Amino acid sequence: MFDRLEAIEQRYIQLGEWLCDPAVVSDPEKLRKYSKEQSDLADTVAAYRQYRQAEADLAAAKQMLQEKLDEDMREFVKAEMEELTAQLHNLEHELQVLLLPKDPNDDKNVFLEIRAAAGGEEAALFAAELLRMYTRFAERNRWKTEIIDANYTDIDGFRQVTMSIMGHGAYSKLKYESGTHRVQRVPVTESGGRIHTSTATVAVLPEVEDIEVEILDKDIRIDTFCATGPGGQSVNTTQSAVRITHLPTGIVVSCQDEKSQLKNRDKAMKVLRARLYEKYEMEQKQALDANRKSQVGTGDRSERIRTYNFPQSRVTDHRIGFTTHRLNEVLDGDLDEIIHHLNVAARAELLAAAEG
Repeated sequence: MFDRLEAIEQRYIQLGEWLCDPAVVSDPEKLRKYSKEQSDLADTVAAYRQYRQAEADLAAAKQMLQEKLDEDMREFVKAEMEELTAQLHNLEHELQVLLLPKDPNDDKNVFLEIRAAAGGEEAALFAAELLRMYTRFAERNRWKTEIIDANYTDIDGFRQVTMSIMGHGAYSKLKYESGTHRVQRVPVTESGGRIHTSTATVAVLPEVEDIEVEILDKDIRIDTFCATGPGGQSVNTTQSAVRITHLPTGIVVSCQDEKSQLKNRDKAMKVLRARLYEKYEMEQKQALDANRKSQVGTGDRSERIRTYNFPQSRVTDHRIGFTTHRLNEVLDGDLDEIIHHLNVAARAELLAAAEG
């Protein structure tokens, strides 16, 4: 491990020298490439340098014990040695985690798809609440959001909505949100005061480049139609909305956000490319289901990754057994605590697999 860390530090130093070279500074592509690589290595190098410093401090403390010291100083040095030993142990674990293979999609923008599942109108209202939650989370991270496509209900819910989220590291923070989300509450549509259980599914797809997924013209059919708004009302009278069907897979994508048919086509192609990338990735990993259902499930109430319980003001992530009673804050986009615990669990699983 330490030979690898030494090589990483040398690479980090080399990149720093290159970034001071006028020839690199004047080349935007090289400047972007080297800056990103150095940024990716920064945390690992910082932790490795902390480890070496703690190692040196521990050696110096051991050396001090060989000298003539009064009892108070001896106890002080021993306490410092215990603290440094614990610090080295923690840093070694942190370095092992930092050396784990990084998800190549982590830095990418994402397409986030939310669909109402079991529960009728209440599920559609819950889908709208999830959209607001992720929009607020994006705002907290200073990311840009944009609605690509939406299928509204008459009471301001969504049967389905697709949003793009653009910002560094968006996929790394949102990738564990994919799955079935369950809500337990008294719906606004319920007159008897009974608690209902409804679900919505979430899919998080990394945005991919043209070179990563090839789409042939002969494999797609493009249809145009008039954009619609809440309740199915007509938004404009021109056929600016675009629906693209990928014939080999049957995947259908639509976009009606822009007034320009060309812009809607470009956005729809990006979403299609992301869905195809996900499908091919699933096939390569030999998933039981190679389409979107492998990520979000069927939307049945018994399938869930997370429950939002309003009577108890509780949010529970069932994958890691984590519970918080900060329901209002979570629905307002404060997802950092949940995402942190999901990341820790995922890294622990990867580390265990690597050691095994």
